[in-house]
Amino acid sequence: MAGQHCILVGAPLDSGKRRQGCLMGPDAFRTAGLSEALRDLGHSVTDRGNVAPAPFTPKDHPKLVRLEENIGWTESLADASEAAMAEGLPIFLGGDHALSLGTVLGAMRHADKVDRPLFVLWLDAHTDFHTPDTTDSGNLHGTPLGYVTGRPGFDGFPAIAKPLPHDNLAIIGLRSVDPDERATLQDTSVTYVDMREIDETGIARPLAAFLEKVRAANGLLHVSLDVDFLDPSVAPAVGTTVPGGATVREGHLVMEMLHDSGLMTSLDLVELNPFLDERGRTATLMVDLVASAMGRRIFDRPTRAY
Repeated sequence: MAGQHCILVGAPLDSGKRRQGCLMGPDAFRTAGLSEALRDLGHSVTDRGNVAPAPFTPKDHPKLVRLEENIGWTESLADASEAAMAEGLPIFLGGDHALSLGTVLGAMRHADKVDRPLFVLWLDAHTDFHTPDTTDSGNLHGTPLGYVTGRPGFDGFPAIAKPLPHDNLAIIGLRSVDPDERATLQDTSVTYVDMREIDETGIARPLAAFLEKVRAANGLLHVSLDVDFLDPSVAPAVGTTVPGGATVREGHLVMEMLHDSGLMTSLDLVELNPFLDERGRTATLMVDLVASAMGRRIFDRPTRAY
């Protein structure tokens, strides 16, 4: 992946849930040195600044949080994603996970244009497979995968012409899944890997199998990295902490494998809430993980045998 053109797109979206703070995420990633880390690895970097939502009129809703604002963000981010993918490797600086309603949609549109299948790797403690009808909390950051796979109930959102096939989706790092989502997912061909499976067999095996599927199909790969994929002891700056998450080394291994595969074509960095961070440690770790995905390594492999 050396020498790629990385396009940074800020998405200060803070409407996917009630707890505020993710709107500060894009600036925290910039302050933590993301551009510099990418340039040090030999990549060119263009920072497009921050996207704004398409115009919207807020309305009161009995359950859903800031529905119209989320629709506006989905429209603008889908356009930004589709445009950036035609020019390089976009990295979306979130913002809460509702931003992926738009970024994945844009990636799907681009994949359709170039006649290649899109695959999505979702690194998250949660499945985010709800719909506006099934969510109990009303927080739409829990709905992106329900939306892009064509589940019903997304009235007012941009129409999904060709839903993401379940075979093209892997969710890794699960440890907090609502009963509705569990029942729905178990009837699909989605690859889902919870922390028990990772404890028993490691994170490399299921990831390698999914990456091989992407490679065999000549697919594009959108990666969505949620801060809560990581254990809160190492990444505290998130409002949806769930103990027992991925370690720093497991996170780096995933990113190193992504780099080795050469398959990643777009990346979300989501749910960073700097208000909850400790002296920037979570933002710094996320930047380090991106660097691993873009080629930073300890040694060139294979190492010499002595």
